[in-house]
Amino acid sequence: MLQQSFVSFSEHHKQILENQLKESISKLNAPPAVKESMLYSLEAGGKRIRPMLLFATLAAFGEDTVKGLWTAAAIEMVHTYSLIHDDLPSMDDDDLRRGKPTNHKIFGEAFAILAGDALLTYSFQSVAETPDEFASAEIKLSLIKELSKASGAEGMVGGQVADINGEGQQLALEDLEYIHLHKTGKLLECSVVSGAILAQAGQETVQALSRFAYHLGLAFQIRDDILDLEGTEDKIGKPIGSDESKNKSTYPSLLTMEGAKEALDSHIKAAKEKLRETGLNTELLEAITDLIASRDH
Repeated sequence: MLQQSFVSFSEHHKQILENQLKESISKLNAPPAVKESMLYSLEAGGKRIRPMLLFATLAAFGEDTVKGLWTAAAIEMVHTYSLIHDDLPSMDDDDLRRGKPTNHKIFGEAFAILAGDALLTYSFQSVAETPDEFASAEIKLSLIKELSKASGAEGMVGGQVADINGEGQQLALEDLEYIHLHKTGKLLECSVVSGAILAQAGQETVQALSRFAYHLGLAFQIRDDILDLEGTEDKIGKPIGSDESKNKSTYPSLLTMEGAKEALDSHIKAAKEKLRETGLNTELLEAITDLIASRDH
């Protein structure tokens, strides 16, 4: 029953998100070439886990999920920009993303960089455009601050820097966790905390949700590392063993595959425990947690 309700919730919210993203880019008074590049990567598919986390958090508070649409779109824009730039030859140098040629393979490096830049900056505009009936100016400012921190040097960019510096080295577990908590986890945390901000939650509840997101972010990346070795190229949309071929430290390489799976299970359990501490109706957030634990792509 829960699985079915989550599937319905996810399908409905994915559709309104897709419509919002397409409409947002289409209305831009900008050169068609950059809009086409932006839409190419935005429409490449994906699970939309970050927006779903925001919508599910609002639902946990019993709030109207529509009020989170503009912030959800913003977070997906930031996530997509990061993928475009991660795939560039100067970064991870990937040819495939979600089974399709990466952005720079279609539009060239210059337009890929500019499309990423445009998505990042447009994300803050998207939050600011939340109708006043759904968020006050003060709430919008808090949302923009949260997204800025999660995206920048204290968050995703900082994690990417540490990831590049760690290439070709056998990292300690704490260094690997730093990379993933910042490169992946901070934007996941931003999604959950943004839902709480929109719901005007108390500080104690926000902290519990932040700790939930902490464990969820690590679980997400551990599962990603496992799939890089045990997944299939058809499902994950890129070559298997790409991390190993780039001599990157991963959870299986540091903990063994069995140890990585035990760590995954531990973080999933801890994430659910933090959800229980909130006293909210967190069934949808629990369903997303289970999805992350068992995903095959």
